[in-house]
Amino acid sequence: MHVDTTGSFTATPLETEQVAVEAEKQGYDGVSVPETAHDAFIALGLAARATSRIRLQSGIAVAFARNPMTLAYQANDVAQLAEGRFDLGIGSQVKPHIERRFDMPWSRPAARMEDFVRAVRAIWSAWETGERLRYEGEFYSHSLMTEFFSPGPNPHGNPPIMLAAVGERMTEVAGRVSDGLLAHSLTTPSYMNEVTIPALKRGRDSLDGFQVCLPVFAVLGADGSARAAAEQGVRRQIAFYSSTPPYRPVLEHHGWGELADTLNKLSRQQAWDEMAGLITDDVLDAFAVAGTPDEVADGMLARYGDVVDRISLYTPYDADPQLVLDTTTRLRAA
Repeated sequence: MHVDTTGSFTATPLETEQVAVEAEKQGYDGVSVPETAHDAFIALGLAARATSRIRLQSGIAVAFARNPMTLAYQANDVAQLAEGRFDLGIGSQVKPHIERRFDMPWSRPAARMEDFVRAVRAIWSAWETGERLRYEGEFYSHSLMTEFFSPGPNPHGNPPIMLAAVGERMTEVAGRVSDGLLAHSLTTPSYMNEVTIPALKRGRDSLDGFQVCLPVFAVLGADGSARAAAEQGVRRQIAFYSSTPPYRPVLEHHGWGELADTLNKLSRQQAWDEMAGLITDDVLDAFAVAGTPDEVADGMLARYGDVVDRISLYTPYDADPQLVLDTTTRLRAA
């Protein structure tokens, strides 16, 4: 198991570069760069130039905000800058963001994503082999690539494609066409073992060489007050994710479908505090691991050590950096 860290959702590209530099010094195996208020590939390019060992990942780049050709170029360039230390992590985002924020088409996301990934691979293959680009899919079509516009073969090879998925259909797609799964932090051991892994296996014959990555909610605090603040931050984030309809299957799996509906209604009113109050201790314990650094590390390993290849802590609050480092040190030692 590899132990990774994640860049801040609010960090600028220069700040993310520094996160990668510090993570490499601290011994992390990888760093995932989110895409929220900034383009992930700019930060990844900076991090690639500033580091030499740590593995870099876009976590996630919004696929449907782009087209296969633009994403193929961006990922190819970062893979060259990182000298092969790059995983292309992509996800669909949700319909309102794709249609209303990016003004891009949305329909049948699982089928569209499968077509998207196959198109990216076809483009990379044309660059690698010099053969004519001929890709005709249901949603994407690429048939023009002249020598002038081709970067040629990547000397470090094409980057692995890691696909974010929660629902069974998208997870099956991940099994069929990607090199790894970016599991969502709104995951429980039961959902992972009873839903996610079987869906992956329906998509591919073997999981050998296939990577499963998971950020796990962790509640850490040096004293009671800090632990309470951490717990509240995690409750708020669980409530936020649980209010999103595409993540409802996770709650349904545990019999919490009505909670998902209630949270969705409250989210439209931006009643975030009220939503957090609905996350009971049972719900919190299902998604998060709490305790001392040793207890959190041991709990993460007990829950996911036999199915997850790359793991990280998700701390949606002002976490004590030393406690986080102590926890990840324990994970790496184990």
